[in-house]
Parts: sequence; C-alpha cells; structure tokens
Amino acid sequence: MKSEYKLTKPRAKALWLYAQGLHDSNYFGTGPEATTKAVEHLGYVQIDTINVIERCHHHILYSRIPDYRQEHLIQAQSQDKTVFEYWTHALAYVPTKDFRFFQPRMQRNIKSPHAWYESVKKEDLQKILKLIKRNGPISIRDIQDDVLVEKEHEWASRKPSKKALQLAFNQGKLVISERVGMLKKYELFDRHFNWGKKPKPASENELNEYMLQRALRSQGLVSLDSICHLEPSRKPAMNALIQKHVAARTLVPVNLENAGKSQHWSTPEFLESEIKINGELVHILSPFDPLIIQRKRLNLFFDYQHLFEAYIPKEKRVYGYFSLPVLIDDKIVAVLDLKTDRLNKKLLVQSWTWLPKQKSAKLKKMIEAKLHYFEAFQLQTK
Repeated sequence: MKSEYKLTKPRAKALWLYAQGLHDSNYFGTGPEATTKAVEHLGYVQIDTINVIERCHHHILYSRIPDYRQEHLIQAQSQDKTVFEYWTHALAYVPTKDFRFFQPRMQRNIKSPHAWYESVKKEDLQKILKLIKRNGPISIRDIQDDVLVEKEHEWASRKPSKKALQLAFNQGKLVISERVGMLKKYELFDRHFNWGKKPKPASENELNEYMLQRALRSQGLVSLDSICHLEPSRKPAMNALIQKHVAARTLVPVNLENAGKSQHWSTPEFLESEIKINGELVHILSPFDPLIIQRKRLNLFFDYQHLFEAYIPKEKRVYGYFSLPVLIDDKIVAVLDLKTDRLNKKLLVQSWTWLPKQKSAKLKKMIEAKLHYFEAFQLQTK
C-alpha cells in the first residue's frame, strides 16, 4: 500500500462525484426506497424554506433520483419512518438508523437550552406535551388558546407555543412526524417510533468516528474542514482519530493537485476504484446540495466560486437571486437563475450565465433538454 497518493484534479472530481451519487442516474435505484438509500448514503439532506423553485430537500433528491417525487420523502418520514428531521450544520433529513449519534446534542439541549428559549416555562412544555399525548400529532395552527405576543423577528410566531414546540423538538421529546410544505406536525417521540425506549446515545468517540465515516462515504476524499463543516471545535479530536486510522493503514494521506497545505485523506480501496462518469448527465444543482454547500471545497475541486445572492441587493448580484450551478460531466459549465411561475405553470429562466470557455451549442442543447424535465419536476402535483 502506498504511504501517500497523488491525485490529479480530474481524478479527485471523479471520486467526489461518485461518492455523491452524481456519476450515474441509477446509483440509488428507483421508487420510494431510493429516497431512504440516498439519505442514508449522503448522511443528511438539508432543508430550506426558500421556494422560488422547489425546496432544496426535494431538489437534492431529484438530482440523484430521476423518478423522485415529493410523496417518496413523505413516505420515508411519516410511514416507513426511515428518516427524521434534526440538526446537522443546518436542519436536515437524517437516517433514523443513525439516531443515537444525534442524541448527545439532544441531551445538551436538555441540560443547557439555548438563550432563545429562556421565555419557555416548564408549564409551557407540559401544556404542549399533554396536548399532543391527548390529541395526537399537531401543528402550530392547531393551538388556538395562546395569548398572542409581538413577533421578535420576521420569521417568529405570535404564538408562544411555537417556541415550546421547537424546544421539545430540539430536546428529542417531540419528532416532526409530517411536513406539508413548511408546516410541521409534531408527535411524541416514543409514539412515533414505537421503540419502547430510545437507543443508547453515542459516546464522543463514537460520534467522531461516525462523522468521519459519514464524510468518507459521501465525500470520498476528506479534509478536516470537510468532515467538521461549521464545527471547527471538533478538529483536534478528529485529527487525532485520523492519525490512528493512518497508523492502522485504514486511511492514507492524499496529495491533491493544487491543494497547497490543505491535507486530504481517503481509504486505499476507494482511491483505487474504477470510476466512470456518465458524460451525458446534466445536473442543475441546488445551492444547498452537498456538492455545493462547502464553498471552499467546491472551488478547490471545480475551480468555481459559488455565490449565494438571495440576501444581497439586486444591483450587486452576479448570477441572480437563486443561482443554480449546472454540472455536465465533471465541469460546472453555467449558472442559471430560475423561478417557478406556479400560477401559469412555467419555469422561468431569469438569467443564464456561462462560465469562462464553457459556452457551446452542444452544451446549450443539453441544458435546454434538462430544463424541460426540471420544469416537470417543479410542477408535479403537490
């Protein structure tokens, strides 16, 4: 076994696309089962509220499962219960089989609730828990007896019970049993999963190992930044764990072309995999897609600096309000700003920006063909 692997950028991109399931249209299979497989493989699928086009959790799954439909995720969450919602670097769908690795955060939220929840009293929690125990799953709309208060910010609710629901969710007392659009129904954890008792929470060492293996599975080639995305405090312990794997020869250092001092690692088996990228595939990717969300990593591998411009003034935007990178083969060739006109049942192209040296009649035809299917995905029956 080599003590260090040298990787060219094209090879590194192929490995990452393979790990992301973006190299082939049937990597996760078809039908409702493919949704669970994709979430389990990726480790998480981020949720976001912006719906200028289809919301990102549906978009991310559609990018990997061509016959994906919204009801597949609803089935996985509410019927099969193979996925549930909780926090990674953001609110996300995560595999139910990994529940124990999210329990430490739930326990911390019980011992030391965030200052945001200081106004939630013990009786507030008891009220909503008793209400759900008696009536079954509820949404905030089902609570009618709150004394309304002024909103603390634009996205807040005037109902104090909303904070109580959120706190109980963060503490693992409630689970989101159903989501219709962005309206969430909360259920008692024990009744939703019917486990009898919760699994044993992961130890800190087990949690670090889980995060490492999750990153290796979904990224193929990992760095401390990519494993500990938005959790920099984990880096010292993660680095120590990686060195143990290197000593045991289960991981090997990777010298990635033009990566400078940014150290990467992978497994010997993965680095030697035979991988073929289907060059006919066109992916219009969400800005919250796992391939896009880590901006520095994306730029290192693909020489593309993504800009998320929804919250900056219109006159300062480069690509548009909700720009979507277009991936063909192993290159990001264009950025589209799209909007779904649901009333008139049309997908609107607000702007189309070619990246340098990528514009061609062939690629334009391929993207236009993909936009036809992407429009159908946007307008699927809710």
